[in-house]
Amino acid sequence: MTDRQRADAVYELLLERAGERWVQPRKERVARILTLLDDPQRTYRVVHITGTNGKTSTARMVESLLRAHGLRTGLFTSPHLKRFTERIMIDGEPVADAAVADAWDEIEPFVGIVDAELSAAGDEPLTFFELLTVLAFVAAADAPVDVLVLEVGMGGSWDSTNTADGDVAVFAPIDMDHVDRLGDTIEAIAEVKSGIIKDGAAVVSAEQRPEAAAVLRRVASEKGASIAFEGEDFGLSAQRLAVGGQMISIRGLAGEYADEYLPLYGAHQGHNAALAVVAVESLIGGGVQRIAGDIITEGLQGATSPGRLQLVGVAPTVIVDAAHNPHGAAALAQSLADSFDFDEWGLVLGIFADKDTAGIVDTLLPAVAEVFATAPDSVRAADADAIADLVEARGRRAGVHPSLAEAVDAAREWASASERRAVVIAGSIVLAGEALLLSEEEDWKSGWRG
Repeated sequence: MTDRQRADAVYELLLERAGERWVQPRKERVARILTLLDDPQRTYRVVHITGTNGKTSTARMVESLLRAHGLRTGLFTSPHLKRFTERIMIDGEPVADAAVADAWDEIEPFVGIVDAELSAAGDEPLTFFELLTVLAFVAAADAPVDVLVLEVGMGGSWDSTNTADGDVAVFAPIDMDHVDRLGDTIEAIAEVKSGIIKDGAAVVSAEQRPEAAAVLRRVASEKGASIAFEGEDFGLSAQRLAVGGQMISIRGLAGEYADEYLPLYGAHQGHNAALAVVAVESLIGGGVQRIAGDIITEGLQGATSPGRLQLVGVAPTVIVDAAHNPHGAAALAQSLADSFDFDEWGLVLGIFADKDTAGIVDTLLPAVAEVFATAPDSVRAADADAIADLVEARGRRAGVHPSLAEAVDAAREWASASERRAVVIAGSIVLAGEALLLSEEEDWKSGWRG
């Protein structure tokens, strides 16, 4: 069996377990298996990141900046776009198949023990995400890494990633999402997310709504943690478009960083970069030591964010974005206006049924000229006809397409009629992943060949 086959076999075993939407407020069971494994998550420093939108992009920038310091890095994010090994990065690359398989060989003997304990207590077995978190912790320890950049799966306090102790707790913007699990107010959601703040940690936060900021301040005070907010203690001081991205200037905790190139589109990515910089300042120099010029330049220029305003096609231009809630949709709509020079956008839209479909539609409709409704390849997908009905109820037209390939063909054909038109694919992270694979298979960067 090849290493890839071994790794794929591990993934198949994980898929047999309760999926990522099966979330129970528990982290004790993950802590139990980690104890049996001698707590691999305590062998490196941790930057722990939560929030509603921007977590993954911020995490990837933090990792790039840390790697530019010469540190060996791990990165754990979710979900993946193409292949599950993308979720666990070592030194900027997906974890090796052999490393995944070897890590599972270490873990597997203890899975049955903990599952049996759970069964005896009348509880459910370890889930897909719980075991994937353990796999990431073990793979990072085996590498070994100096720092693990760790993205929360859902919420914070009871998330399986919270079995690690973050030296720095990072808060991307907090908004309404997963209300069935996290609460139906900003305060309730912020309370759950604030659970990643550990005693004596450094806390850095994007600009938040007042009710979320109040929760974070209170919990930081209770934990004896320092806290810094965007807009008060640091921020983005300048931002302008550049070829392939933007030029930004950042006011950090320890100094100014002027005219740095960030190869990512969207004003929100500039704010994510500022958050990443202060997170690294807090980890490396306690917030009082400026990051060296060559290091910050290398770190920001090396930042990537697949599936986030990613250019995947030309003639016509096709952009993929993983916006899957109204907050993310608002950032996308603003970026289409600010970062690109097109008169009309065609929107290929596919959304999960458990998301705020109406909110996403209402947010994106003013930014687009045509809608091509489709569905991600998932049992959780909203029906494409239902999406089209929502669009048409708002006085707009929407075509219905059973598959992403058909929707994109129709959208690219529509856009090819004018050089002032372009296509954006959005609504779901799963849809974004499908689009990235399809763009490579059909070579959209060679132009429309319809």
